[in-house]
Amino acid sequence: MDVTDRAELIVVGFAVRTTNADEMDPARARLPALWQRVGVPGAFAHVPGRVDENLYAVLTDYESDHNGAYTQIVGTGVRTVPRIPEGMVAVRVPAGQALRLAVRGQMPQALVEAWQQVWKHTESGGTPSRAFTTDLEVHHREGADLYIAV
Repeated sequence: MDVTDRAELIVVGFAVRTTNADEMDPARARLPALWQRVGVPGAFAHVPGRVDENLYAVLTDYESDHNGAYTQIVGTGVRTVPRIPEGMVAVRVPAGQALRLAVRGQMPQALVEAWQQVWKHTESGGTPSRAFTTDLEVHHREGADLYIAV
């Protein structure tokens, strides 16, 4: 994990509120349905001002730490907040320092393993410590990059 400066980003997409405990129980998990919804070809084609073809997952509104509730917004990066399509939200990912992890390999397993590494870093008191403000996953052709706020 490297510490890097993360640039500001605005993401328009769909949101769910969940917990890691809920996501480990298939009966309560909300993220698979969210990812299925955003994985449809052209899911964001009607959003104006897109910056690229990447998918962005913003984890924010942390109740406490990785054991509490949080909101995940999955969507597309935009230059400015457009008129938001019905059912979507906009969120600003502030610029700041972040731990960066490059995730490569078979998805979603590689992503799950990367988050487990982040949780171990958190639980072991690793430095720098997590801020639990706004984290970001950038999904692209090569895999994904995690930016964990510190």
